[in-house]
Amino acid sequence: MVTTQTCKNGLRIVSEHIPHFHSIAMGVFVNNGSRDELPEENGITHFIEHMLFKGTESRTAKEIAREFDRIGGDINAYTSKEYTCYYAKVLDHHAEHAVTVLADMFFHSQMDPEEFDKERQVILEEISMTEDMPDDDVHEQLWRVMYPENSIGAPILGTAETLAKFTPEKIRDYMDRHYTPANTVVSVAGNITPALIEKIETLFGLFEKEESPKKYELPNFTSGYSLKNKETEQGHLCLGYPGLSLNDPDIYNITVLNNIIGGSMSSRLFQEIREQRGLAYSIFSYHSAYSDHGTLAIYGGTSDEQMAEMQQVILSLLKELKNGGITEQEVTDSKEQLKGSLMLGLESTSARMSRNGRHELLLGKHQTYEEVLTQIDQVSLEKVVDLLEILIEAPAVSIIRPKEASLV
Repeated sequence: MVTTQTCKNGLRIVSEHIPHFHSIAMGVFVNNGSRDELPEENGITHFIEHMLFKGTESRTAKEIAREFDRIGGDINAYTSKEYTCYYAKVLDHHAEHAVTVLADMFFHSQMDPEEFDKERQVILEEISMTEDMPDDDVHEQLWRVMYPENSIGAPILGTAETLAKFTPEKIRDYMDRHYTPANTVVSVAGNITPALIEKIETLFGLFEKEESPKKYELPNFTSGYSLKNKETEQGHLCLGYPGLSLNDPDIYNITVLNNIIGGSMSSRLFQEIREQRGLAYSIFSYHSAYSDHGTLAIYGGTSDEQMAEMQQVILSLLKELKNGGITEQEVTDSKEQLKGSLMLGLESTSARMSRNGRHELLLGKHQTYEEVLTQIDQVSLEKVVDLLEILIEAPAVSIIRPKEASLV
C-alpha cells in the first residue's frame, strides 16, 4: 500500500512498505527538469545533478562513494525534461545512514570552484560522447525539430556555450528558486520502519524556501526535418508524432498502440523491417508522456543504401494500420504484454520507488495495481484506431547519414 504524508514545509514523503524484501530503495525527486530552464540556462539542471556528488561540508566526493561501497549499496541520479532524481538502494538495516548521506548531498553541496571546473569538462565530454553515438544523437535532433521554440526541445545536457557561462553562484541561485519543499518528494519502498520515516522527516521536513510557480508554455508540435551528415557506418532515422500527456484518459490506449507499431518483438515494424526484410538490426517505437503533452517516435538504423527503403516501409506500415490493419488479436496480445510488464515490475523495490515518486511528483495521485489493470482491460480496438487516425499525420523527421549523403 502506498501512503503519502506532507511535512509542515510542504515536502511530501511517499512510502510503500514491503516487509518480505530485505532492501530499501529511496529517491529524492525534484519537480525541476531541463524544460524549466531559460535558453541561457540550458543544461544547468543536469549540471546541478553532477555537482551534488562532488562533496559536501563534511564529505568529499570520494567519501560519498566509499560510504555506499562499504554498505554494499548503490547511489546515482538522473535528469529528465521535467524532473531530477537522486536515488539509492541499500539493505534495509543501512537505510537510515543512506538517507542521511543523500540529505547531506542535497543540502550541503560545496560547489567548490575547482571541482566545478572539473565537472564542466566532464559534462563537455558527455556531450561529445552523445554526439559520437548517432543512434542517440538522432533522438536529440528529433526533439529540436519537433519543438524548435520550446525549452522541452532543448538538450538536457546543455551546450558548450551555455556550460561556459555557469558559475557556482548561478547554480546556487537556480537551486534557491527551484529546489523548494513543495517541489520535492522523497520516495521510499521496501522493508521500511517508522524510524526511517521519522529520519526522513527530520532531515527534509524543515528546510524553507520561497516557492516559484511553474509557468510551462504548451509545446506546439512541428512537422519539420533535420539532416546531419557525419562520419558513420549506418544511417539513422527518427520519425516523431504528437502523443498524449500523463493525465490523458487514453494513456493506456496509446501504450497499446505503441506496442503494436514497434514496442515489442512481435510488433509490425520489428517483424516487417527486421524479420521479413532484414533491413535493420535496431527498429522500434516509443511513447514519451509528460505533464501536458506527449510524443510518439519511431527509430531505425540501417545502411545508407537501404535508408530510403526503410523509411518507405515504415510509412507504408503506418498507412496500412490506419486503413484498418490493426486486429483484435493484436490489441489483446498488447494488453497482456502491458499487464505482464507492470506485474513483473512489482518485484523490484527500485521500480516501485521510482513509480511512486514520479506519480506523486507529476500527478499528485496513486492508483492501485488493480485499478491500472482494469484500465488496461478497458482498452479497445476502436479506441486504438481512433488514436491512430488522430495522431499519425505529417511527422517530424530527423536523419543522420554518412557524409555526402542527401536527404531521403
